[in-house]
Amino acid sequence: MAIVLDPVTILNLVFCIIIVILGYWEYNKKKSLIALFIGITFGLFGIAHLAIILGMKSSDIFIMVIRSIAYLVIIYALYKTALGHWNK
Repeated sequence: MAIVLDPVTILNLVFCIIIVILGYWEYNKKKSLIALFIGITFGLFGIAHLAIILGMKSSDIFIMVIRSIAYLVIIYALYKTALGHWNK
């Protein structure tokens, strides 16, 4: 696998890393589960971006599974927030 230095994918990875750090920081500061789940989601997206940079095709099953899990994590977090389960 050849390394693919696509600037858009690299920028997305950098933003994912920043969001993971901020999500973890907010969780540690206020114990906000939504911040933690957002951080987890973008961590998973970051793994997908890194795999693409390392030469994996975006249509690879690994990338599709990681991205699907990330979307399911954020759907779950928003659902729990909408129901008010984390606002107590």
